[in-house]
Amino acid sequence: MLCIYPSLSTLRLEVSGIEVTRTGSAFLRNFSNSSDRSELVQRLGKVRPDSQPRWGSMSAHQMVCHLSDSFRAAMAEKYISPASTPFKRTVMKWWALWAPLPWPHGVKTRPEMDQKIGGTPPEDFAVDVEALRELMNRFCAWDKDYAPHATLGPLSRQERMRHAYLHVNHHLRQFGT
Repeated sequence: MLCIYPSLSTLRLEVSGIEVTRTGSAFLRNFSNSSDRSELVQRLGKVRPDSQPRWGSMSAHQMVCHLSDSFRAAMAEKYISPASTPFKRTVMKWWALWAPLPWPHGVKTRPEMDQKIGGTPPEDFAVDVEALRELMNRFCAWDKDYAPHATLGPLSRQERMRHAYLHVNHHLRQFGT
């Protein structure tokens, strides 16, 4: 039997009575860890308006606005149409948050998060990057319940912090930082 017990600093797997534990901040990085967050902010500073994506069709500026929209949605400041199913709220949620694999490329986002459809349109790159930094700080200081994720459903604070790290990391990797 396989049992999986994730947390932000430890992943414990039990398979037929044999236990494997992976511990450490490098293993399960998250937004509540200030050094993990600082690393992402430094990497964000390396993104330029003309940075080219390694995959996908988003521009660097659209990516900055997309990430800002994701933080606004988490704090219920932007409506995102739900696309959740029982499979997405269980299996996909676990895989997205705890599987030790990078996220796949090419997963379609919700229309309200797509800068070509209904997402916040890019305006001034420097202003939009600063707005993203401010949203990241507000997100971490948020003391209310987070809004349900459009696909993964309700997330605990721990899960939101993990998701935020993985989402920002995914898009910074997309632009080579």
